[in-house]
Amino acid sequence: MPDLSYVHGPTGRPLVGQSIGAFLDEIAAAHGDRDALVSFGQKVRWTYAQLKGHADQLAAGLLELRLVPGDRLGIWSPNRAEWAVVQFAAAKAGLILVNINPAYRVFELEHVLRTAACKALVTAAHFKSSRYLDMIASLVPEWPRDGVPISSERLPDLRHVIVLDQLEEDGYLTYRDLLARGERAGPHAMTAIAVQCDDPCNIQFTSGTTGLPKGVTLSHHNLLNNGLQVGEATGICFADRVCLPVPLYHCFGMVMGNLACLTHAATMVYPSEAFDALEVLRAIEEERCTHLYGVPTMFISILGHEQFRAFDLGSLRGGIMAGAPCPVEVMKAVMVDMNMREVTIAYGMTETSPVSFQTRLTDPLAARVGRRWAA
Repeated sequence: MPDLSYVHGPTGRPLVGQSIGAFLDEIAAAHGDRDALVSFGQKVRWTYAQLKGHADQLAAGLLELRLVPGDRLGIWSPNRAEWAVVQFAAAKAGLILVNINPAYRVFELEHVLRTAACKALVTAAHFKSSRYLDMIASLVPEWPRDGVPISSERLPDLRHVIVLDQLEEDGYLTYRDLLARGERAGPHAMTAIAVQCDDPCNIQFTSGTTGLPKGVTLSHHNLLNNGLQVGEATGICFADRVCLPVPLYHCFGMVMGNLACLTHAATMVYPSEAFDALEVLRAIEEERCTHLYGVPTMFISILGHEQFRAFDLGSLRGGIMAGAPCPVEVMKAVMVDMNMREVTIAYGMTETSPVSFQTRLTDPLAARVGRRWAA
């Protein structure tokens, strides 16, 4: 009887032995004029050269705060263009990015900041009904408003809070402030930083089945190569445009989305801060997206939207559905009504960076939705 404890897929594009920041530099040098990121709701459009420029400035600004490689940098924000900048800036500065769910309450935020020993936190001011700054202040009443490093009894590791939004209130250290500091410091600020591909670059919290979320540490090599292989399996090509309504704090958006696009010089398209079926339809049509990511309930919401037939989705050809089993009728509708005949199903865990298995573009419908995929 064959040994079923080993499994391997088809061989293809070789693994990359670079850090995420070094890979971004290469892509920007080769394809600097290509669209890298479109944040549809923010009306932001950056080329790869611009994305690299923002990431370089922010990385230098973070180092100006006296953060050092290996320090943990939390990010608490919905999907925004700045999220990607923080992701790439942290990688360039050798920091370990700690993803924080935008829906977390105060006790969950405290658990993540304490467990990961975050030295700094990048945060939105608010999201939906959550007032993030008030929530942080309830944990850190010692939070100064003059940019001086924090000294907190409850969160002794936390030294800085960086606010993404420009506020009417003075005294907050903002994302724009940090970009300005990085610009003044110049590119030489990072000359002493040597980031290796096997260095840790990310901590993601996964719920498991019991208790509070548990942190998983992932390396540049883990994430960059998972993004590369997911992009290959999804059929993403140079200059494709991938619509990403999935959350960036999760592997689906950050790795399967951002890094799959980076490794193929494709465009990341964020339709809105959080999932909105109408904004997804608008972004696909106006940006001529070639791929769409989502969980089954997202696709069901899009297909069932009252204005679904009003939009031209002819640019789509594929994408990824993951996160839960897909009903066969939903898959049929996605392939036919949304023109996504190359839609694939991915399976994995946060601990595996995340994708372990993914269907092929040529797999029959039964293999894509069945519990046992074709070998």
